[in-house]
Amino acid sequence: MEVDLLDFMRTCKRLIKQALGTSASESTNGLARWKHVLIHCYRLEDDHSYRETENRLQCFSELREILELDLNDVPDYSTIYKSFDRLEMRVWRALLRVSAEQLPQSGHVALDSTFFECGHASSYYLKRSDRDVKTLKVTTITDTESLAVLDLQCSVEWKHDTKLGPQVVRRNADDLLSVAADKGFHDWMSKFEFYTLDVDPLVLERGSSTETVGHNTLIRDAGYSQRWMSETSYSTTKRSLGSAVRAQFWYREFREIVLMFSISNIEQLCEPL
Repeated sequence: MEVDLLDFMRTCKRLIKQALGTSASESTNGLARWKHVLIHCYRLEDDHSYRETENRLQCFSELREILELDLNDVPDYSTIYKSFDRLEMRVWRALLRVSAEQLPQSGHVALDSTFFECGHASSYYLKRSDRDVKTLKVTTITDTESLAVLDLQCSVEWKHDTKLGPQVVRRNADDLLSVAADKGFHDWMSKFEFYTLDVDPLVLERGSSTETVGHNTLIRDAGYSQRWMSETSYSTTKRSLGSAVRAQFWYREFREIVLMFSISNIEQLCEPL
């Protein structure tokens, strides 16, 4: 989704300060924490490398004004790179949660998984480090009304959907009314857990028996058809930010994916061009 960059930056700034709370002004390498987070949002939104990000911050006074930076205060690209290590995963999850809260919440979510390539962005590193993991699995819950991604779980080992799905739902159960998922997430233990969490599981069952066919028909009538909204959110995010991550280490890749979905939520708040 194409949005006005300055409007995007201002919206990000407001949400980042809200997500960080009292720690927003804490100093990291001489800059307030919220400024580092905003710089990384800009880097991914405009698809720049760390060195390119530094150069553009030096060139464009409008960006520096939003970041409240003087020309001499623009951080070196190596400082920007290292700050991505210093900002813990909880920072990015907080931004994801706050960005989702700005969009309408129906309580009805779609549970699904998608994949992001890491070999494309880091092929040289993969060869040098003798790594063979080239694809990351990401399981998300997406509000069926607003397409807001509420939470996600990343996996390098490609855990089965019946392991990842309940983990994501469990963390957000207090805010959910129902969860729609395909047959890959069907598991009696998972469904039982959803019921105990007071979340209605709209999950198709495997099989072709009369009982299973009847159950699946009822599930489709009850709202399962909205599950496709998760695929729409994946398509929107990948068209806007790409389907590959650039980070070289797994923990940086996980943080980058959380940031990508946060940016996708924020783009929905901005006026499209």
